[in-house]
Amino acid sequence: MTQGCAAPAQTASLPATVDLNNEAVIQGTVTREGAPVSSAYARLLDSTGEFTAEVVTGDEGVFRFFAADGDWTVRVLAAGGVSVDNTVTAKTGEVAALEVAI
Repeated sequence: MTQGCAAPAQTASLPATVDLNNEAVIQGTVTREGAPVSSAYARLLDSTGEFTAEVVTGDEGVFRFFAADGDWTVRVLAAGGVSVDNTVTAKTGEVAALEVAI
């Protein structure tokens, strides 16, 4: 049964169906005091700051976006009014990895 927005589960392992030859992936982990933060929101903003996508971190604190090549901002929102921005460059054939400590 699918619930919520039907986004795929956010796990640390890249799904086997992903062909990195044709994808640019932005993936990260959200932690607080070294422990993964589930249920945080990760928002993908384009180079002009416009909202593009949002996912909720999974049990491992992981988020993942498939994006066009270029510069992006990942904004993490978490309980307690936390808002953290990180810039990242996506490139086809690569996984741009972020570690976000809040």
